[in-house]
Amino acid sequence: MVPKAVTGRVTRRRVRTRANLLDAAFAVFAAKGFGRVSIEEVCEAAGYSRGAFYSNFDSLDELFFALYAQRADLIAEQVTTALAADGPGLDVPAAVERVSEVLLLDRDWLLVKTDFLVHAARDPEVARTLLEHRARLRRAIADRLARARGHTALPAVFGDADEAAHAVVAAYDGVTTQLLLDRDVVRARAWLGQLLTALLTDGSTRH
Repeated sequence: MVPKAVTGRVTRRRVRTRANLLDAAFAVFAAKGFGRVSIEEVCEAAGYSRGAFYSNFDSLDELFFALYAQRADLIAEQVTTALAADGPGLDVPAAVERVSEVLLLDRDWLLVKTDFLVHAARDPEVARTLLEHRARLRRAIADRLARARGHTALPAVFGDADEAAHAVVAAYDGVTTQLLLDRDVVRARAWLGQLLTALLTDGSTRH
């Protein structure tokens, strides 16, 4: 049996290796594009062998999904925290302002994500996995909107909280696409706030 102290060291080393591979891959993906990066390039950037890579990931797709899960978890946490400040009801303008201020708008990540979206669009299996990850953010929003039902009215155009959550995520996608082109994060946050307020109110609520 391996002593616990040794097992702990191995586990910590493995965690550190995996984290370093993810960081290196993110930098290389952002610089060159997901479809133009090889496993060898990721290993070289991280300072590890192919063996270290394959002890943590089966493929670049799997590595990307680990990266995506990190960002998806962060964004879902940001949104959940921003929406949790109100009581049972939801002060839409205040909640939108909080979300717009904290939500991750990182251009390097958007470059990587957009490359991978194109890749996923051509591979149904990859697309299914990516859709599952994207659903995490939508569920976080839909759950909060559902809890506000009976206290805060949503526009009648949305049949339920899930439809409203789809619209919120679509607005986020649109703003981030514009950010890729004009690189203006301040403007992107302002647009996001305006779009979300318009989506989630009947037009009578103002900042």
